[in-house]
Amino acid sequence: MSTTTSPTAAPPGDPASLVGRGNKEGNRLFREWYAELTTAPERNEKAAYVFVMGSMAELLRVFDFHTIFPEVNGLQTAVRHVADDYIAQAEDYGYQTDVCGYVKADVGLQFRGGQHPMGTIPRPAMSVYTNACNTYIKWAEIWERLYGVPIFTLDIPGSRRAGGQTWSGNVDFANDLRYVRGQIDELIGVCEQVSGKRFDIDKLRDIMGYANRMSVAWKKVIELNKARPAVYNAVTDGTVYLGMVNGFRGREEGARYFEDLVEELEYKAAHHIGSPFEEKYRLVFAGVPCYPIFRRFGEMFSEWGGTFVGSTYLWFASGGANMGFEYDLDHPLDSLAEGVLVTVRDAMDAMFYTDLSLADMIEPFGVDGVVYHPIKSCRTVSTGLADSRRAIMEKTDAATLFIESDHMDKRVVSEAQLKNRIDAFFEGLATRRQHRDPAAARQGKED
Repeated sequence: MSTTTSPTAAPPGDPASLVGRGNKEGNRLFREWYAELTTAPERNEKAAYVFVMGSMAELLRVFDFHTIFPEVNGLQTAVRHVADDYIAQAEDYGYQTDVCGYVKADVGLQFRGGQHPMGTIPRPAMSVYTNACNTYIKWAEIWERLYGVPIFTLDIPGSRRAGGQTWSGNVDFANDLRYVRGQIDELIGVCEQVSGKRFDIDKLRDIMGYANRMSVAWKKVIELNKARPAVYNAVTDGTVYLGMVNGFRGREEGARYFEDLVEELEYKAAHHIGSPFEEKYRLVFAGVPCYPIFRRFGEMFSEWGGTFVGSTYLWFASGGANMGFEYDLDHPLDSLAEGVLVTVRDAMDAMFYTDLSLADMIEPFGVDGVVYHPIKSCRTVSTGLADSRRAIMEKTDAATLFIESDHMDKRVVSEAQLKNRIDAFFEGLATRRQHRDPAAARQGKED
């Protein structure tokens, strides 16, 4: 794999070379990552198809597998307005309209020999996935049928109930940990067989060290958005960061990128530098963004001065990296099992028990409103969001907005309907603010 030189840190007081560096470097590194994938077969390098929740990238890198994220590939087709071509090809083959858009985009990709707007996606040598999303298991079976490759299910015990997570010292946690560790031992054997390479525990330690640095920095990135104004938009900028946290997990370039990102965001916080537009309302996003009209989707909020200071997507789509979990490098395999257990469990909780995490954000992040965005083709993310909304309305004083579209299929995205709902939401926020502080509301209107 190629290495990348760390960007030169900007001198203090030089925002021209520091502010915006994270997005610029993230986009550049992301393009390089796709270039690596495109040329991997020429170097006889193998690829493993994985998912964002429980990718096992740390272990797979020990055996020099490239990690392919079909969710990321699908997202990129939607943002670049070609997803409908891939989805149509899968539906012509027989996949129904209510099947996950990511799945259908991936099926279209496979039928096209891996041709993708960002490059060429190599065939899998194997697939590793968790039970964090019920679609993962059936999705991997498609690759098994297409390519005859081994697929490995890593079964992660989830929380038994809302707020019922167990931790070290609890007998249920110990049992869960032994269960996961046994599966990892089995996975090592499969990786050795497919790759033809022996497991190297010292190499795993090095990779986990990079993952530790990334995880610590990622947690800081999320916490830094408590600043006023927010130092990044958790939906738009956050999508760039998520691409990096997945594609470069366990790599030195990834650790360095997020440490540099923390430096940039700390500078912005210290100098009160926010988004290009004036921040009037601080929002949290629950669900998956609308990628078919991604730019316009963000503008419908920013035009009103709405900034997303947080997003459940930054939790579950980072595989739980938001926890800042650090591996114990003296006991790498036991710690890997613990890390996979607690972070994937947290990712599932971020989807299934959304209200608990959101309620804890309202005061520390100064949240004015919570935006719920269920999507047609993902039941895992969308189920229960209406209940979560009711719970947030009972527990907090934050305003809420419930809008529906899709993350992939533009046929069920109505920009006009979304705008009408969003406009009404902000008008309501303005009215609430006027009732609470008439002087501040008048000043905001004059501005």
